[in-house]
Order: sequence, then structure tokens, then C-alpha cells
Amino acid sequence: QVRLVESGGGLVQRGGSLKLSCTQSGRPSMDLDMGWFRQAPGKEREFVAEMSEHGGMIDYADFARGRFTISRDNARHTLYLQMNALNPEDTAVYYCAAGSVTSPSPHDYGYWGQGTQVTVSS
Repeated sequence: QVRLVESGGGLVQRGGSLKLSCTQSGRPSMDLDMGWFRQAPGKEREFVAEMSEHGGMIDYADFARGRFTISRDNARHTLYLQMNALNPEDTAVYYCAAGSVTSPSPHDYGYWGQGTQVTVSS
């Protein structure tokens, strides 16, 4: 069983930054590819960023590229998402996910955290 717990969300003004964390327990983190997704009210869950188990493959959604940085510390079993230059369109619940493949599709991830709310005010 894999458990994922996100933290670091909150309220920030336009142009501000937040760093999200996702701590994993229950299975060695180096066995899993991991990603970040987000879901705004009334919208489908969408891909944000992904990183392979050893960090050799990283990909971002177009809206995240250049503003967001995904990283992981396998020794601490933690995945991060540094978000800069935030705007109100980034307001959503952000979810951490883990699985056996790197993919922009949420259907390819078998483990999910409970989500952390990010709200960007104008």
C-alpha cells in the first residue's frame, strides 16, 4: 500500500510563489514514477508535471513550463513542486500521484494523495 500526503498549499497573491511537497510512505519511492496534477472547480483533472523514479525523465504541461519545477528527494521519500509567477488561473486543488509509468494521463497513476488547495488572488 502506498500513501501520499501533500502539503504546502495556501493563499498567495498574483506573481507569488509556493512550494508543494508530497511525502510517500509504504513503498520505496525509487520504485515509483510520480507526478503532479491539478483540478479546478468544474474542470477535469489536468496534468502539471511528472518525473521518473530516478529523475531521468521530466516533463511539464505547457502552462507549467518555465514557471514550475518538479523535483524529488528519494532519501526523504518526498516529491516537490516549486511554483513561481502564479496567477489566478493556477487556482486549483493540486494532487500528487504515483505509478509505474511516467504519463500525462491521470489514468496511468494508481496512487493519489488527498490534494492541497492553492488559491491565487488577483
